[in-house]
Amino acid sequence: MHKAWFLSLIFGLSVSLGQVPQGAQAPKAPVSPASKAPEELDQTPLIQPSKDVTGASNTQPRQDVVISSGDLLTISVYDAPDFRYDVRVNSSGSVTLPMVGAIHVAGMTVADAEEQIGRQLQQKGIFNQPQVSVFEKEFTTQGISVLGEVQKPGIYPLMGTRTLLDAISASGGVTPKSSNSATIRHRDQPDQPQTVKFASRPGDAPGEASRMVVLQPGDTVVVEKAGIVYVVGDVKEPAGIIMENDRITVLQAIAMAHGINNTAKVSASKLIRTTPDGPHEVPIHLNKILSAQLPDMPLQPGDVLFIPNSRAKEVGRRSLDVILSAAATAMIYRP
Repeated sequence: MHKAWFLSLIFGLSVSLGQVPQGAQAPKAPVSPASKAPEELDQTPLIQPSKDVTGASNTQPRQDVVISSGDLLTISVYDAPDFRYDVRVNSSGSVTLPMVGAIHVAGMTVADAEEQIGRQLQQKGIFNQPQVSVFEKEFTTQGISVLGEVQKPGIYPLMGTRTLLDAISASGGVTPKSSNSATIRHRDQPDQPQTVKFASRPGDAPGEASRMVVLQPGDTVVVEKAGIVYVVGDVKEPAGIIMENDRITVLQAIAMAHGINNTAKVSASKLIRTTPDGPHEVPIHLNKILSAQLPDMPLQPGDVLFIPNSRAKEVGRRSLDVILSAAATAMIYRP
């Protein structure tokens, strides 16, 4: 008995000092998950991120994007890997989930839909205070519509974060008749169009585009047509001239046409202006404007400045049809 008591004492002292007598086995400590080798741990996340066609993770769209019929949603609950469904919003604006039934989500933002679905799951007794995630996997209209004065109007599938300049570049750029402004109708706010400025030529100030005008799938971009004035008659190069910010004067337009010829009869110049009643002639005292006796005259979009030849028998005999026909064939120049 004394020997057994003595051996127990020696064993206890050895264990407390970190030593185990030869031939004895120390009790094994439980292995925590953190002490496992990396290959022994389950590295699979509970919820896999949605992937696009390129294999990259999609970026969650704006939380204020409104859900519409036809959208494809990924609905999941945190810490519930079995509750993850891709559901299409039907024509009535609802999604149908197992054990829950139909839930109306059309017209809601992503955040509101998450709250609504979570409330339904809790009321049905399926989850207790669930953390619901709603991801817009596909929009009804995947692309961004680019219309107006662009080289190739159409719908372009620009996914992810895209700007106004990205959409214009995808459409081949602007035409020579484009202005430097565009109207954007956002998919979630169609009744609140946004007009922005952009750099239509190298060296132009980028305007609001420099502040990253972000577009979303379903948005519509319309590049506006610039105002054009025409200079025809006895000038160096008859031309149609793009108005920068809808501002140009008679002398500026003549300068863009590389000036008047020596044979021009500047005193008989006239302006053809389109009115609600049709084309209307406005006399232009160009000789007095050139001599600074009269102030330079601003032009309006669609104006035709006609400078006759002094060899003509009578300037008034030149019909409006002839002048307008000459304007229609004039080359387009941008200041």
